[in-house]
Amino acid sequence: MTSFIKWFREIRLGDVARVGGKTASLGELYGELGAAGVRVPDGFAITADAYRALLERDGLRDRLAAILKGVTGEDVTAVAAAGAELRGLVESAPLPPGLEDDIVSTYRALAREYGPDRPAVAVRSSATAEDLPQASFAGQHESYLGVRGEAALLTACRRCFASIFTDRAIVYRIQNRFDHLSVALSIAVQKMVASDRGSSGVLFTLDPDSGFPNVVLVNAAFGLGEAIVQGQLDPDEFWIFKPTLRAGHHALLKRKIARKTWKLVMGAGGQTERAPVPVEVQRSASLSDEEALELARFAVAIEEHYSRRAGHAVPMDIEWAKDADDGRLYILQARPETVHTAARRAVLEIFSLPPGGLRERLLSGAAIGQRIGVGPTRRLRDPRDLEAFKAGEVLVASMTDPDWEPIMKRAAAIVTDRGGRTCHAAIVSRELGVPCVVGTGNGTEVLADGQVVTVCWAEGETGSVYRGALPVERRQVDLATVPRTETKVMLNVGNPGEAFRLAALPNDGVGLARIEFIIASFVRVHPLALLHPDRVRDPAARAEIEALTAGYADRGEYFVERLAEGVAMIAAAFHPKDVIVRLSDFKSSEYAGLLGGRDFEPEEGNPMLGFRGAFRYAHPRYREAFALECRTLRRVREQMGLTNVKLMIPFCRTPAEGRRVLDLLAANGLARGVNGLEVYVMAEIPANAILVDGFSIGSNDLTQLVLGVDRDSELVAPEFDERNPAVLSMIGMIIDGARRAGRKVGICGQAPSDYPDMVRFLVEKGITSISLNPDSVVRGLEAVAAAEAARQALRQAAGDVRLTTA
Repeated sequence: MTSFIKWFREIRLGDVARVGGKTASLGELYGELGAAGVRVPDGFAITADAYRALLERDGLRDRLAAILKGVTGEDVTAVAAAGAELRGLVESAPLPPGLEDDIVSTYRALAREYGPDRPAVAVRSSATAEDLPQASFAGQHESYLGVRGEAALLTACRRCFASIFTDRAIVYRIQNRFDHLSVALSIAVQKMVASDRGSSGVLFTLDPDSGFPNVVLVNAAFGLGEAIVQGQLDPDEFWIFKPTLRAGHHALLKRKIARKTWKLVMGAGGQTERAPVPVEVQRSASLSDEEALELARFAVAIEEHYSRRAGHAVPMDIEWAKDADDGRLYILQARPETVHTAARRAVLEIFSLPPGGLRERLLSGAAIGQRIGVGPTRRLRDPRDLEAFKAGEVLVASMTDPDWEPIMKRAAAIVTDRGGRTCHAAIVSRELGVPCVVGTGNGTEVLADGQVVTVCWAEGETGSVYRGALPVERRQVDLATVPRTETKVMLNVGNPGEAFRLAALPNDGVGLARIEFIIASFVRVHPLALLHPDRVRDPAARAEIEALTAGYADRGEYFVERLAEGVAMIAAAFHPKDVIVRLSDFKSSEYAGLLGGRDFEPEEGNPMLGFRGAFRYAHPRYREAFALECRTLRRVREQMGLTNVKLMIPFCRTPAEGRRVLDLLAANGLARGVNGLEVYVMAEIPANAILVDGFSIGSNDLTQLVLGVDRDSELVAPEFDERNPAVLSMIGMIIDGARRAGRKVGICGQAPSDYPDMVRFLVEKGITSISLNPDSVVRGLEAVAAAEAARQALRQAAGDVRLTTA
């Protein structure tokens, strides 16, 4: 056998120059990670030396160089013409002597390993400049699936060699300053996994949008994974938390199951084609929870191995498939993730829309990246439209094509009808730093050419397209200059979709995690309507509840699962720092606004002072619904392993009321002190200052009750001021009481986010922590640092006076 062929078992990462990045990685996976349980289908490589030998025959290299000489990458038409000519030359060139026989004999050996006479194989290109930390070359070259038989294999190999000159690969090399003829191409021939009858997808060992490193994101769909990569369909998504997965917990934070009406399969002629998914399984998960966790364990093992070799963290981008014949999961390839690997910055760039103002949302989908783009739209429905695209326009398409990358880099933003977080549009948008919203469903129908829009990721994982050019705020935070303080500075967080991004801000944890947003946005149903659907009188509400809970034999489980996912995403983002979760604090009027809620809530003249907080939890009218909250929080702490979650009881009028809630929590498996569980009281009633020793001050409610001002009333709003001497006196009493009892005491109301003088007062009183809104955290840290410096100066001056007197 010539040196042009190497089995996977003979290849390691150091062989990139001979077999390219993709195949070197396959050899590393096959040879080094089997002991960790990672399964990789066997195969062999046709080395880059074969490609180099091909170019040296009959003057082929010189002919290619002559064509490439005038290609700049800016003219799409010129690139297409050159690419077609280059590919034709390479594909028609004779292979080096002896190579055909070597390929055939090695294929026959692979057949003997797996049984069938003509096993189906995947034939994948693998460039020597591919899958590098600084440039992925992902999707630039061609691969061929389901290749069966010797003649078909040889044809696929010729086409793979030629694909080094796809239009997109030519442009990508120009952009990344690679010499065209210095990059060689190897081919990986790998046993095909029967995923067209199973499932497949991609996964990342970080959150690909925020760069948050402690999760694995698994994308999955029925059939072949190319449908996901190309953005042809919306995949199922699973988020798994790596730290507690390693500790043996069921660390699945969240799942999102998409409707999958079709899948990609191998056709009778060897080409991929769409096949319908039966209606009864379209909303079923393409992976079980246990399979998602198994893939995450594979991913962690791969990431740890590559990181050890590199001497630093190496997040990974991995393709996987489930074989329908043996039911097992396999890793098909793994490459370093390049966007966040190459962009480890000490400066955070934060884009946001100013609060307030009228906004008309036209579309929503999955938000990609962390920017906001504004510009006129341009719908691309045909490759012939590419020439009309102008720099600064918003590209709108059903899905993007790899050949469009020259214009994608000039776009103000990208909007697609289809696709998930790991589709082509998403991957390229992250690399280029272009804001993108994928999977809108009907963007090409809703948006007209020339319509000015704002494409925004600022609502967390949901991206929006708004009518018109909205004002955009852009801030830069130099983390090296942010002060560190003795007083803990925590964050107020309500939207789980923003948690991974917010965790990058300087913080000491979450002082207030509001679950009302999760219940209103993701659960949407009154908990008692789930437990007693027969008591819901509105037919429309009943029908909507049935649709939301389809597939749940226990509708209470729907509440627990959706709420647990939201809480877990916040807790994981800030782990191992404390995340203080406030138990639900809806007023009766707000509970009534949930689906089915009007049939379970009293009509109160003043809901602000009525059936809410601690009194509600222990009341017979609501106790079984509160048990669902307890079940949720117990799952997050015990099953997922997120014991950094602490609890906070809101609107607790008396110590006796607090004790009843503590007893109820214990009865539902959340005993204070067990497994490190801490329970705080939100001090927001004047009685708390007198009767309770502390603990987390809610300045909004405390102010309205001290001053007798309804904070929801526009008429008396001017009288609402947390800095009123009476309010400050009450806050001071709470801090003093907590300090006497040796307890922690924090504040999580609005005032510290708005008023630096309030921060100075709190620091001078000796508060333990201040929880701020995320947009105020840098300014707040500076105010806390200044207040601590002033306090220290006063103490030092007082000490000097005492020394002088003595």
